[in-house]
Amino acid sequence: MIEFKNVTKMYDRHTPALENVSLKIEDGEFVFIVGESGAGKTTLTKLLLRQTRASKGDIVVDGKRLKRLGLFTLPRYRRKIGFVFQDFRLFDQMTVYENIAFAMRAVGAGRKRIRRSIPLLLKIVDLETKAERFPSELSGGEQQRVALARALANNPKYIIADEPTGNIDEKHARELIALLSKISEMGKTVIVVTHEKALVEDFGKRVITISRGHLVADRHISQEKE
Repeated sequence: MIEFKNVTKMYDRHTPALENVSLKIEDGEFVFIVGESGAGKTTLTKLLLRQTRASKGDIVVDGKRLKRLGLFTLPRYRRKIGFVFQDFRLFDQMTVYENIAFAMRAVGAGRKRIRRSIPLLLKIVDLETKAERFPSELSGGEQQRVALARALANNPKYIIADEPTGNIDEKHARELIALLSKISEMGKTVIVVTHEKALVEDFGKRVITISRGHLVADRHISQEKE
């Protein structure tokens, strides 16, 4: 479980990026975090990745206070998180297979595990026939699915997708969100950060809205539609 307890993040003395934010995300939930540019969404993800620390309050993940993670425990914590970026961040000179293998080798996975895992990952994201393709040979939607397969490669508990639909068209955006929803049903906790409010309305998920650093709404769309 993820819990923010009265979290404030200050980058200067006068303007909080987040102010007194409290929320809980249960294991296996799918949550959209929405808000305009500059609302504080990026700060929230940086806090979750422990790229920065809260100025006030506490963030607790699986019973551990993030502010107390040290030099040796922080990398272990970050392995629990698969991160999907807006701009894909694939290596152009590597094939799809090699991009995913690189991420696995970075945390010590051996050849046997890599060979066994990658076909399964590509099946999950419906790219079984694309293993030997280079990113330049794929559509934007396919590249983002490779990035998602890479995020899943080390079996993280949490998937955080930061504006994952920002560089793909509406059709592929909807396909990607549907895929993330399926991954959530497999037991992963999925957090999708986006400013595209219209997109989230059709998926019947929990939506947390942040505005000017404040949590202003926390609702479940499916409950509203019933």
